[in-house]
Amino acid sequence: MDFETLTVTRDDGLAIVTVNRPKALNALNSQVLDELFTAIKEIELDDAVRVVAITGAGGKSFVAGADISEMQEMGPREAQAFSQRGFNLGEAIEGSTKPYIAVVTGFALGGGCELALSCDFIYASTKAKFGQPEVKLGVIPGFGGTQRLARRVGIAKAKELV
Repeated sequence: MDFETLTVTRDDGLAIVTVNRPKALNALNSQVLDELFTAIKEIELDDAVRVVAITGAGGKSFVAGADISEMQEMGPREAQAFSQRGFNLGEAIEGSTKPYIAVVTGFALGGGCELALSCDFIYASTKAKFGQPEVKLGVIPGFGGTQRLARRVGIAKAKELV
């Protein structure tokens, strides 16, 4: 399937999913979340794919978080549906039979950090920056990041980071 905000390539058992919105630092909007979910479901059914890498286009950002310009227009119901999309995406990655690798260069903030945390492995360049800055907006990570972070680094380190 063709996507507007992603590129998906397959080569010798490896699928590479690239979030391709470099001008927006690969920020997650509803379309990106829906396309990622669809791509992951398609890859799950492809027996030729044995491992999946997720990365971001442009080199400056893996995923710089949720697209705030889209979110600021949302009411409570739309925001809840958006958050549920991100959570469902993380659940689909975590529940996959295939190993997922987050290949992180640049920013992995908010939803981007949560996307990376849902993967089995995170490989980060020396320029990678991780964070959950949602707390500065008065909200918690909406895609399940607080739980994933604690499972990944332990409760004490998660509290320190948050």
